[in-house]
Parts: sequence; structure tokens; C-alpha cells
Amino acid sequence: MATPTRLRHEFRAGGGRHHLGNRRASGYPCSPTAWEPPISKPTFLEIARRAGVGTATVERVLNGRGGVRPATVEKVVAAARSLDYPRRLPEAHRGVIRIEVILVRPDATFFARLSRAFERIAATLDRSIAVHRTFLDEANPAAIAKRILEPDPRRAALILAAPDHPQVSAALRKLEAENIPTVQIVTQISGTRSAYVGIDNYAAGRMAGLLMAKMQRRPGKVVALCHSQIYRVHRDRVRGFFDYLIDEGREFEPIAALFGFDDGDRNAEQLHEALKRWPDLAGLYNAGGANTALNEVLRKHARGSDIFFIGHELTERSMRGLREGTMDVVLDQAPEAQARRAIDLVLAALNLHDLPVENPPIRFITFTAENL
Repeated sequence: MATPTRLRHEFRAGGGRHHLGNRRASGYPCSPTAWEPPISKPTFLEIARRAGVGTATVERVLNGRGGVRPATVEKVVAAARSLDYPRRLPEAHRGVIRIEVILVRPDATFFARLSRAFERIAATLDRSIAVHRTFLDEANPAAIAKRILEPDPRRAALILAAPDHPQVSAALRKLEAENIPTVQIVTQISGTRSAYVGIDNYAAGRMAGLLMAKMQRRPGKVVALCHSQIYRVHRDRVRGFFDYLIDEGREFEPIAALFGFDDGDRNAEQLHEALKRWPDLAGLYNAGGANTALNEVLRKHARGSDIFFIGHELTERSMRGLREGTMDVVLDQAPEAQARRAIDLVLAALNLHDLPVENPPIRFITFTAENL
């Protein structure tokens, strides 16, 4: 298979700083009549407890004796920094803590939006933390698996959104076994145990089914469209959509799940064929991307205004579809909130958060022409 084109960006903090543990005060308190002695530096035992290692490991790292795995070094250094350990760290370990974000499809509006969210968050972090974004070809699972196991440069934690493929799953399980902090975002990979950040996609599909059943006044056949079966996120949405209509929307007949690979031309072709094949087509649910091409088909087709169209992700183009009436509902999964949660989980795993980070499903937002 062809070697994927990789775009890698590194962002370091600007002026802002992210809270890194308990910053100990120095000098005088606010009251002019009181004075407290400076707090003593943290002990090896305190650092060991925060890093989840033994004191001997802390001693080896902070005294530069070597013989400690890089991932463990990262944890110890992060714990020492979060406790404001005053001594200068060994030269070999004073570099930044690197978090890698693996994404696909930089050309897709949603992933571009998610990428920008990571860029903005990176600018708020402490200068000792760097966030790398790496874009890989979704059609090359071998390259994704290789990148998971062989990062360049070395990373302290990984956030990824990738296809659900056996090679990717096997690689991710190996990484998890090494206890490298790992977060899956947007979609999940089968057979893995790392934290997932995203909406409840089955619930989103059921919501689409409910809106179709309640808002489309003309009953008939409905189709669902998605990328393919390589993303669990799309499988869950389509399953939820069809389940709701089968259970509650008895005037509507779900007849097909179509694959357009989030490609505008393929999506348009699939919709043209559906309109031709089923004259009583009443509804379309796009669980994936490339809504613009579908809006164009409905705008020009004689029966386009009769089709109730529900899609995902609020963009300038989907807003235009809502305003013009070719699109009826957009479910937005708030990628900015997902990026923030993923970073928070990673920082907590690296002992750079004092408090645990709760991780319920991200709430998706329902948009129509009336609440843009």
C-alpha cells in the first residue's frame, strides 16, 4: 500500500498557562500583618505517590542515574513539576512532555475543526507541554498501526481518531499494555480498553429517528448514508436510527444503509440512485460527512423539497442548507468539547491534574433553521 502523506505540527504554549498541580506560594501572603515561612520542597515519597512509582525510581530519575523506561521518566518528571520540585532536573529530562494526536482526513471539515480545537487548547498549556497533530491515511491501517507503536519523536501520551481495523486494534492493545496514557476520540476501536471521548452515537442515531418520525409529515421509505463500515461511530448511528424507526416510527420504512465514503461525488450518486429507485422516498439520514453534495442534489431535484434530511456537524455549508430548507436538522457533536476533554484526561493520567476528570458522553446539540 502507498505510504500515507503525513502532516505533523507542533504547538507550544504562548502566553497562557494551564494549571499544573498545586502551585506553592512563595514570599509574603496577602495580609501585611502575617507572615508564613516558605513551604519546604516536596519529598521523593510525595513525588513517588503522585507518579505511582517507588521512591527508588524517583531517586534514579531526578539524580539522572538512568535505567528507567522513558514512559516512567515522563511520569516522574511530570509529578515533580506539578509539585514545584525546585531542583534543576537532569539535562536529559528537561525537555517538553509530548502529547500526540493522530487524526485522519485533514481535508474533511469536521477533522479540520477538531484539529483547530487542539491547536487552540495547546496554546493554553504550560510551556513544558507540546501537542503534535499527525494526519494519516484512513485507508492505510498498517501505517496507522505502525505510527501507534513507533512514534517519532517519542511521546508521553496519545489521543487518536482512527478506523476500527484489526491491525489498528492490535497495535493499540500493545500500547495500552505498556500503560501509555491513551484516549480515543470521536470513534472507538474494537477490543481496546482506553478511555473514549465523544457523544453517545447510538443515542444520536435514535434521536435522528425520533425527529424523522415526529417531524416528517409524509410517511414513506427512508435511507441512511454513511462513510462505510470501517468506523464504529457510523455503525452505531445507523443502528440507532433504524432501531428507533422499527420500534416507534411505524409509518416509515428503513430500507437501506448506503456507503458514500464521505465523498461528495459518491454521496450525490447514492442519493440520485435512491430517488430514482424509490419514488416514495421520504427521508434521508446522513450519519457521516459530505452534506454539501446531498444538499445540492435536493436543491435541484424535482422531489428534493419532499425529502426530510437529517445530517451531522454544523458548518457554514450545513447552516446554508438549513436556511434554504434542503436540510431540516443538524446534530452537532461539539468537537471543541471533545478535544478539551481528551487533553484533560491525558493531563490527569500524567499527574498534571490534581482532580479526577469525569468522562460522561459529550452532549450533542440539535440545530434547525430556527436556532442557528
